[in-house]
Amino acid sequence: MSQANQDQKYFDLHISGIGYLNRVREVQVKRGQPFLAVDVSALHGDAEDVQYTRFDCRVSGSEAQEVIQLLLPEIQAKKKVLVSFKLGDLYTDTFVYDKGEKAGQTGFSLKARLLIIHWAKVDGKHVLPVASDAHASDAQDAATDEPLTGDILPAAPAKQHAGRSSLDELVY
Repeated sequence: MSQANQDQKYFDLHISGIGYLNRVREVQVKRGQPFLAVDVSALHGDAEDVQYTRFDCRVSGSEAQEVIQLLLPEIQAKKKVLVSFKLGDLYTDTFVYDKGEKAGQTGFSLKARLLIIHWAKVDGKHVLPVASDAHASDAQDAATDEPLTGDILPAAPAKQHAGRSSLDELVY
């Protein structure tokens, strides 16, 4: 590693929250390797009037990639897949609508990198554990069929999900 690389400093901007996973896909690029992408509909606001913000995410963390692959069948089956997440490198991307009522108008998309998935629920059932007690505070979700409060798994020795081929091996 050169001296110039060692002297570089970075300021990280991370977004943490809970949200639903949708639209998993492999993105083909003209140059370079294809990558895994997913939409995260993040929850925010008053529990009685939940708001959603959609992030179009490149799945960057190696563990996040593995978790998304495990959750893929549930997401494709349109099940409610709720996760606690961490995003990084937020930016906006503008585009022009091709068709529909907004044809010709400029739109924008919030883009980010999905770095970490701390825990996951599929249709209200835990399939991945909470990584630590710090993430239990993320458990305020009025939009699910089952409230998360008090339903979070304790930070116990987590089963490793490396090398697993399905969620059946992960369900607690």
